[in-house]
Amino acid sequence: MNSPIHLEKKSGYAVITLNRPESMNALSRQLREQFVVAFRDCHQDDAIRAIVVTGSGKAFCAGFDLKEMASGEQSNVAEASENEMTAVMDAFDGPIIAAVNGHAITGGFELALACDVIIASTQAKFADTHARVGILPGWGLSQRLPRLIGLSRAKELSLTGNSIDAQQALAWGLVNRVTEPEQLMAQAEQLALDMCSCVPAIVTQYKKLIDDGYSMPLKEALAYEAALGMESAKAASAAMIAMRREQVIARGRDQSE
Repeated sequence: MNSPIHLEKKSGYAVITLNRPESMNALSRQLREQFVVAFRDCHQDDAIRAIVVTGSGKAFCAGFDLKEMASGEQSNVAEASENEMTAVMDAFDGPIIAAVNGHAITGGFELALACDVIIASTQAKFADTHARVGILPGWGLSQRLPRLIGLSRAKELSLTGNSIDAQQALAWGLVNRVTEPEQLMAQAEQLALDMCSCVPAIVTQYKKLIDDGYSMPLKEALAYEAALGMESAKAASAAMIAMRREQVIARGRDQSE
């Protein structure tokens, strides 16, 4: 029997693949447990500075395994509401990229929203069916989605259970870019490499600065950034800045060609 989670470590980053294609990568108890183990493994590995999350087969993730939840064999409904998966993602201090290859439904939608960046295949679809299943979200969807696409659009999605395709998601600001299916992983992994090529300590500090500041009023967030920026400037040497400046200029030339 194949493992429901596949972890592959590469140069500076890891790819975590939900691997239940026959069930559209539904979030069974075993998959959730192994997902947490994989993320903790990456968190404890100093060589891993970014993570790409994707799904095998035709779906990213169809949400919770409703068949398992309805079986009565476990306290599955209450257990599924525990947000261990998103909690372990929040604990990872590097960037997380969702490579959404197909349907991202309800719990799968929440999983994508817990990532820092979402890249979608043209075959991706997003839907929040909590209201149709008859349970409230507990992994952040009701709070993260309005912050990304606006209050009224989030209400339209969540209070109807209707889906949107990748192009609509792009137009609404839910995803960063849309790519052909065969290019999805290459683009996601290149983005991970680009992030890994930056100064490691600054990337983790910058992610925290953005996330912390986003939850503050603007005036407070600006003061918070100014204070941390001053600390960072004091810690940087002139020689180090000069060296990195040359690297940035060289990279800019390469990208403009």
